[in-house]
Amino acid sequence: MNPSASGWIDKFGHLTEKTISPYPDLPSLDRDLKSCGFTYGINIGIPTYVEPTHPLSQDENAKVNLLAGLYFSYRIITGDNKYKEFLRSVLSFYKGLELGQPNLLQKIFSGGKPSSQLEKLLDSRVYLGESILSRTFNSLITNSLLAVDLLTYRSYLKGTHDLKSTAHQMEAMVINLVYHSLEYRKPGKSTQKLREVFEASRSFLDAQKPCNTEDFKKLLAAYRNTDVAQYFLDIICLTVWEDESIELVEHSFAIRQGNILGFEESQVVSALKDVQTFFKLHANQAFYLKQSNTGGQLYESMSRLVDKLISRNSKRLRKELQQSGELMLLLSKSTLRELSAEEKKKVQNQLLDIFKSIPSLAIFLLPGGAVLLPIFIKLIPKLLPSSFDENRVENKEKNKL
Repeated sequence: MNPSASGWIDKFGHLTEKTISPYPDLPSLDRDLKSCGFTYGINIGIPTYVEPTHPLSQDENAKVNLLAGLYFSYRIITGDNKYKEFLRSVLSFYKGLELGQPNLLQKIFSGGKPSSQLEKLLDSRVYLGESILSRTFNSLITNSLLAVDLLTYRSYLKGTHDLKSTAHQMEAMVINLVYHSLEYRKPGKSTQKLREVFEASRSFLDAQKPCNTEDFKKLLAAYRNTDVAQYFLDIICLTVWEDESIELVEHSFAIRQGNILGFEESQVVSALKDVQTFFKLHANQAFYLKQSNTGGQLYESMSRLVDKLISRNSKRLRKELQQSGELMLLLSKSTLRELSAEEKKKVQNQLLDIFKSIPSLAIFLLPGGAVLLPIFIKLIPKLLPSSFDENRVENKEKNKL
């Protein structure tokens, strides 16, 4: 299954509709999604029953996790596993939510089968409607508040009609949780980045200052012992965590807020341990929290995109490159020395000709797409036979040295 190609929604249904649900209840589903990073907005994996064709990027993981959360929530709450009925239900939900601009919704819902419409919808939710070029230069990668969609959908399945208000209040609560929790952390770049990530993911809430402490407590208490309480507790734990440790004042804050939500101290401690374990295993994949400069973040974002494009089109690219003798010679030279201006121009023109023949590489042809070419050239040795780079040492050989 390839979440960046058309037809993946249908493929997911084929893989899951006739299988026994791996989740006996909603908490078990939420635990699995949290282990994949969905709750924290850092989608480092997907449920094990989904087998992708290629290693997936975080944005693709986010799409799969959102769909899995929506579908299995539907099965658990309604007791129905019919995939076509689920598609009708979730499309009706998103129509009621009235997300995005009217022209965007018209584009999504104008014709096409339900699965194709849902593909466009999930794409717009994960990327918040950004163009493919904007995604390339966006270090935040994906919408970090996708869990709000999932929790609002569950309310819809249970009979809630005022969806926009429900989603708005939930999103406002998360933003307030982030601001109030971060007050208990020392100011720093990671603190600022975390705030930016959640702010940039807003869909329903206009920019506003966080409410005062007393109002915040009242708002939080309104969610006591509800289906949403666990998500809010996980957000609190995420925002007080820093540098593989949680200090006493941050721990005490999490306990107090957890108590307001209806959790015992042991349950809050367990949620804090979940965050610590997750980041101990996956801190290097939390791209948006890295304290690198803007240029470094931009380069990382572009590299991830180009790496994904290369891996998805490796066979076609290898064939096209090997058929271009002059281009192969120049690329080989580029691994040994700096090419002249004339040689660089030849490489650029010949690569763009190849990209024209592969639709999914059209981003290189867009205005500004040429800035990706140096990254592409740097990654090309991974694509070609070892004879292309005689000095390349495989990992297995490195380990023997």
